[in-house]
Amino acid sequence: MRKVIADEWMTLDGVIQAPGQANEDTAGGFQHGGWHVGYFDDLAQRWVVESVVKAGGFLLGRRTYEIFAAHWPNASEAEQVLAEPLNTKPKYVASRTLAEPLAWQNSTVLQDDVGEAVAALKQEDGQDLHVIGSSELVQTLVAHDLVDEFRVMIDPVVVGGGKRLFRDDGALRPLRLLDSQMTTTGVIIATYAPAEA
Repeated sequence: MRKVIADEWMTLDGVIQAPGQANEDTAGGFQHGGWHVGYFDDLAQRWVVESVVKAGGFLLGRRTYEIFAAHWPNASEAEQVLAEPLNTKPKYVASRTLAEPLAWQNSTVLQDDVGEAVAALKQEDGQDLHVIGSSELVQTLVAHDLVDEFRVMIDPVVVGGGKRLFRDDGALRPLRLLDSQMTTTGVIIATYAPAEA
């Protein structure tokens, strides 16, 4: 059985929307796209590369899939350390609008119920599945108790609103800290797992 690991760049107030570029995701009038860029250092870079390289495959929401599919197949030589695993490893896409075949190599649309599809993928042999970004997908997986680890890069910035890692649903979900470290820019990189009941 393999794990589902959520890899997220997050603000101190829990927002994961549009960390990389100003126009990445302006849904809901979000105006702070690119908030993460100034906090990246060598430690953060190594953390990202290690997560992507060690993944057995990726779970992506439609919007994240479309952003990645437009960029990574045409990535620069300097980006190949990330592009190669992202391009070649299996990608499972949660979407109600995309249909097979998907243009980005090794990409498959998750059919029917996403919770059931991911639960079935977890039962397969192989390396862990990593979710990157994909706020709605992560929230769905959390609601179905399918996330085994949250690996978050928490930036020392508050954006005051936007798509968050966790839904505002009133549910209590205790977590336990597995690992933590701090970057030169004040970012906390932490790994959490659901606490035992």
